[in-house]
Amino acid sequence: MTTKIICKRIVVSGHVQGVWFRGSMQAEAQRLALVGWVKNLPNGNVEAVVEGPCDSVSELIRWCAVGPPASRVMDVATHDEPTSGLDEFSVRY
Repeated sequence: MTTKIICKRIVVSGHVQGVWFRGSMQAEAQRLALVGWVKNLPNGNVEAVVEGPCDSVSELIRWCAVGPPASRVMDVATHDEPTSGLDEFSVRY
């Protein structure tokens, strides 16, 4: 049986910058063997594109709803994206 690979764009809003959200998300994505990237947006949100097995992507989205201890997540929006064959998970600046 093959595992279905999906890709999601995630936008997290709330108090999510300056609280180590990107670094924590990178660590969690790597733990789940996901690829993609995460970055801060000018409006104070955090955006990520995450690719991997459906169950692992769903687990990371659930993690985003909580985030690291200092964050206060208000909303997590997700959108389907085409898979792109990325090979690592990085923090973009």
